[in-house]
Amino acid sequence: MRNVAHLFPPSVTENTYTYSDYMLLMEKVVQEKRTTGPKQSEELNYYTRLNLARMQRLNKTVLVNDDLKILTDQIDAPQTWYILTEAWCGDASQSIPVIVAAAQSNELITIKLLLRDENLSLMDEYLTFGGRSIPKLIAVDENHNELFTWGPRPAGAQQLLVAYKANPGKPYKEFAEDIQRWYNTDKTQSIQNELKAILEGVLIER
Repeated sequence: MRNVAHLFPPSVTENTYTYSDYMLLMEKVVQEKRTTGPKQSEELNYYTRLNLARMQRLNKTVLVNDDLKILTDQIDAPQTWYILTEAWCGDASQSIPVIVAAAQSNELITIKLLLRDENLSLMDEYLTFGGRSIPKLIAVDENHNELFTWGPRPAGAQQLLVAYKANPGKPYKEFAEDIQRWYNTDKTQSIQNELKAILEGVLIER
């Protein structure tokens, strides 16, 4: 277990969002017809609007599986689950509501969201195949010992992305629609199963 306190100085920890505040930020940027981060475009604005609607829906409909809830309820010491994200990220809109729902039953778990492009030094410690892929979940204990990480997407969705990058035979917008259809069919089961497997390992190691 490595200590990552140096990755979370006050400049990072004092600029996080609760989930409710992050949802308000999403609503704000959509109303202002923009997104988060330095890159602004009509396409990113479009994805941000979709993501807000998707997250609002998932906030109402996500059902945490009993076996995952049993594991989160077994956490008996404070943890902080940091999530690196941006409003335009489609994978984040599918995964973050599930992560938040899984944590809600245990008051010892605190969710803190960070904007990736405001925290690149942290992001660069958690690259995926050399890329700044989000969302990225980083769970730490009270002393900022790293407990586990997850992200940026469930294995099934990751396989689709790898295959697309190896042979991009269609426009990215069409591929993005394929990914979202995968999420819709999966109905949050893959991320719940992956979190379950991670937490089982963490609890065994205690």
